[in-house]
Amino acid sequence: MNFKYSKYFLLTLAAILIDQAVKLYVHFNMVLGQSGEVKVFGDWFKLHYILNEGMAFGLRFGSEWGKLGLTAFRMTAMVFISVYLFKLAKKGMNAGLLWSIALILGGAIGNVIDSIFYGVFLNNAPYDAITPWFHGKVIDMFYLDLWEGYVADWVPLWGGKQIALWPIFNVADMCIFAGVALILVFQKRFFSHRPNHSTTA
Repeated sequence: MNFKYSKYFLLTLAAILIDQAVKLYVHFNMVLGQSGEVKVFGDWFKLHYILNEGMAFGLRFGSEWGKLGLTAFRMTAMVFISVYLFKLAKKGMNAGLLWSIALILGGAIGNVIDSIFYGVFLNNAPYDAITPWFHGKVIDMFYLDLWEGYVADWVPLWGGKQIALWPIFNVADMCIFAGVALILVFQKRFFSHRPNHSTTA
């Protein structure tokens, strides 16, 4: 693959390696739960090792096949994002858009690795999982403790619960958030760019 295209996938690879290195460091060096919490900046930014069983914000599918379906969906999405990124790079689309998609891809793959392998290699699959493969829990550790309180009953999904304002997240989540945020903020610049097959972006 030409470096003009592969450099974006190198960012994806870097995001995956950093994400996995941080997760494994946390797993082998921190205590799971609040007792192992480490304050970084006062009470608002902490390292807090938790395991996320399902989707964002700890949501889960109801059936025993739900996690397997979620992992399969994520794997399919990764393939489509990879192909999409390569095609956009070949068309000479705006470099900022390509770097953003590369970040999103790296974050997505980072969390999928947890789901596929951690149930086996880190033995963190739910006890009732039909198989430890594809049922691993995602390791989260960055905790922005900005607000905690009771959510009104009428609020969808979180109503009637005592929750924190910000979820606990990981490097992969940060990559996905950063990639999406960049696309939203700079969408006019990214998509007004005329493709140029000769660009070195």
